[in-house]
Amino acid sequence: MADQEAVKLYGMWSSPFSRRVELALKLKGVPFEYIEEDLSNKSPLLLKYNPIHKKVPVLVHNGKPVVESLVILEYVDEIWKNNPILPQDPYERAMARFWGSFIDDKILVTAKKVHFCLDKEREAVILEVCEQMKMLEKQLNGKDFFGGDKIGFVDIVGNIVAFWFPITQKVLGSDFFTSEKFPGLFKWIGKLQEIDVVNESRPPREKHLAYVRAQFEALKIAPK
Repeated sequence: MADQEAVKLYGMWSSPFSRRVELALKLKGVPFEYIEEDLSNKSPLLLKYNPIHKKVPVLVHNGKPVVESLVILEYVDEIWKNNPILPQDPYERAMARFWGSFIDDKILVTAKKVHFCLDKEREAVILEVCEQMKMLEKQLNGKDFFGGDKIGFVDIVGNIVAFWFPITQKVLGSDFFTSEKFPGLFKWIGKLQEIDVVNESRPPREKHLAYVRAQFEALKIAPK
C-alpha cells in the first residue's frame, strides 16, 4: 500500500495545472504536503525534481518525482484506487485521455494566441477557440459531468475552462465565453461549483483577477 504521508505537491497558487493535481488528491482523500513555488526564483528542489521542464506541478511520492499534470493525474488514479477518476471501460478510458489532451493541446494552445495577436487577428482566433469549445461541450451530451453523474478526469482537466477562462476574458474585456453561447458548459460549471473540494482547489477570485491583470499589463496587452 502507498505511503500517503510521503506525498508532496510542488505547485503555484494560480497555476491551473497545479490546481488540477490538488483537486485529484483531495477527491481521493490523499493527505499531502503542498509546497508553494516562486516561479521567478525556482527552488533547488523543483529544479532537481523536474530538471527537463523546470516547472510545476511536481508530485513527489516516496521520494520519486512525477511531472506533467496529465501524467500525474493518471499516476494518482493508479496508486489510489478509491474514487476512480478515469473510467474503468477501456474505450471510455481512452476517450477521457483524448479529451483531456484536446483541452490542453488544442483549446489552451489556441486560447493563448488570443493574448498576443493583433485586433484583426484576434477575432479569427476567438472564433477558432469557440469552435473547439463547442466540440468539447458536445461531449457533455446532457450529462452533469464529462465523467457522467460524478466528476472525473475530463472535468478535472477542464477546470481551467470553467474557472480560468472567465478571469482572462474579464481582463481582456471580451465576451466570447458566455452562458448564451455555451449553455451546456455553463450548466456543467454550476455543477462543479456545488462540490466543496472543487471550490477549495481554485484560486481566490479577486486575487486571481488582480494577478492576471498585472500579467497582462506587464505585457502591455491589457485593455486600457
